Amino acid sequence: MPGTKNIEELILKLLSAHGEVSIRSIARAGGFSETNDTDRKTIRRSLLSMEEQNQIVPKGAGRSRVYVKAAQVSQTAPVETVALNQTQLEGVSPFKDIALSAESEALLRHVSRSLTARTPIGYNQVFLQSYKPNETFYLSKAQRESLHSTGLVEVQTRPAGTYARNIMNRLLIDLSWNSSRLEGNTYSLLETKRLIELGESAAGKDASEAQMILNHKAAIEYVVEFAESEDISSHDVCSIHALLSENLLGDPSASGRVRTIAVSIGGTTYLPLENPNILKECFDLFIEKLNQIENQFEQSLFSLIQLSYMQAFEDVNKRTARLVANIPLIKKNLKPLSFTDVNQEAYIKALLGVCEKNDISLLRDLYVWAYTRSSQRYSAIQQAMGEPNLLKLKYRTVIQDIVRSIILEKIEGAQVVHKIQILIDAKNPPQADRTELFKAIETEIMSLHDGNIARFKIRPSEYQAWKVLQ
Repeated sequence: MPGTKNIEELILKLLSAHGEVSIRSIARAGGFSETNDTDRKTIRRSLLSMEEQNQIVPKGAGRSRVYVKAAQVSQTAPVETVALNQTQLEGVSPFKDIALSAESEALLRHVSRSLTARTPIGYNQVFLQSYKPNETFYLSKAQRESLHSTGLVEVQTRPAGTYARNIMNRLLIDLSWNSSRLEGNTYSLLETKRLIELGESAAGKDASEAQMILNHKAAIEYVVEFAESEDISSHDVCSIHALLSENLLGDPSASGRVRTIAVSIGGTTYLPLENPNILKECFDLFIEKLNQIENQFEQSLFSLIQLSYMQAFEDVNKRTARLVANIPLIKKNLKPLSFTDVNQEAYIKALLGVCEKNDISLLRDLYVWAYTRSSQRYSAIQQAMGEPNLLKLKYRTVIQDIVRSIILEKIEGAQVVHKIQILIDAKNPPQADRTELFKAIETEIMSLHDGNIARFKIRPSEYQAWKVLQ
């Protein structure tokens, strides 16, 4: 098997010839298997090394991800030279439709600059040390009150975790899918549902993607099971990391353990803390301050910000932070934060603002929007949401035809997602509507039961004949 240096040389040759490369194109050119996990991990390590050296940068996510020379990106005009007003931001920003403060817009312009135009910076201990629970606030009083009103399920007090247990099946699928999606996982919502409920992996996907989703399932179950614990302990956070990272780290002993080695992050000028003793002190201080915070939403955002920034573990830090951010909400029977509809690029840029500038404004604005959006998914007023209803109204006949075709043609479970895509292509809707239309059809299929099949002009016998194939 070629060494890392040889693979890097191969990548540079391919970039010179074609302008961009993917894991598949590198595998073909280098005589690797396109499907073997070991070969793919070897190629990924070389790509990561080149990212860290600022030789290449990634574009896209999941199976569509490609890599180009960093010079190609840095040759573009620096973002700060362009005065973006709100209208322009809405046209080009991954934060489209999200209300941003003036400070968030300024931060967005900074993190949108090329890497060479941003100053390298290390971990700032003062960022954590200066936070005084119940005196320092990432969220304003108005924001905290609004989020509580949005997330409140009922006035009466019930045992911690009751609401999460009541919606457990939905929570497992939503949070596992969205959190994995933010890491570039290519499973669809329906494929995630089949994996979680039936243990059936999607054909043509990396085994690591299924592992990531199943790890989320185990970690979410852990969070809900121990919701009645009074505090959030370091053991809880490490256990969540261990569950999320199972079978995904090169060193199995690194799961659930604060790291003792240096790590680097591609695509940023931020350099995480290297000293393991100081890192452990910061981690313990984080736990101490977290448990002193009285407001659940402030606790949630504090954990999302500080855990992501600290990079306490060798890998799987962002996933751990997202689940820990849900603990305070689940403990108080508030609606969970499933990161529904959060744009991957928006999420990364918001974290870059924290890492490179210790500026939480962009992540704060995204958090407020994301929690509201997630809450709507679990709320009785979901039917009053304008955008989904307008889309479903616009494509009512198309949705009915496709769902009906899936059932009458007796499409087996593993083939449903592919068939939906084929049928959507046949209808040829505008490109801008396809993703939301696909989600709407997936949701309809996931919600089918004997009592609602009449909407699709399906007989009970036809539905049952299809259901046994799932």
